[in-house]
Amino acid sequence: MSTNHEDFSTPTHSSYVVGITGASGSGKTSFAHRLCAAFAPDEICIVSQDNYYKPFEHQQPDPNGVINFDLPESFHLKDYASDIRALRDGKTVRIQEYNFNNKNNPISTSIELTSTPIIIVEGLFIFHAQELWELFDLKVFVDVEDHIRLKRRILRDNEERGHSLDDVLYRYEFHVSPSYQKYIAPYKFESDMIIPNNRNFDKGLEVLVAFLKSKL
Repeated sequence: MSTNHEDFSTPTHSSYVVGITGASGSGKTSFAHRLCAAFAPDEICIVSQDNYYKPFEHQQPDPNGVINFDLPESFHLKDYASDIRALRDGKTVRIQEYNFNNKNNPISTSIELTSTPIIIVEGLFIFHAQELWELFDLKVFVDVEDHIRLKRRILRDNEERGHSLDDVLYRYEFHVSPSYQKYIAPYKFESDMIIPNNRNFDKGLEVLVAFLKSKL
């Protein structure tokens, strides 16, 4: 784990906002949920970028006609930033849970999020989007080697979304990997903390939990 040297002082607004990003398959979502589990429900909440996917009919196909879900344009990022800003300022927001790309569970439900002292913002393009970047008090990058990310992506997309191996490999080569290089990797060394997760993220999680508890 590495950190940049700056003063992570308590912000003037009501909540401390933590951005967590990393490549697809890096384990950032698992890390974010494990982080939240270390706190009481009224101390922390998580807001996932996945819940801001644009409708299927507004997604962009690649030159072969395959929908590319791994682009910043695939998300309502301005709405995402607006909701984070509202939560940060003590308000409650209601969003729709993302499910449309899950063949096994396509029905979404409404989620009500209440402001908490710590807000976790998790997703692929949260550092690339300037309107989100400027909201973070702490920026965390979960880092994993490429071959490990691919293995995790294959297992996840097959088990959770019913995608074939050929489909997963195609999307990884032509969508996931190029998107990572262009929109995610450039922010790795601009982050405040880099959490390695080739084996596990336990030590990094322990450090971040201790730091955030000091903010309560």
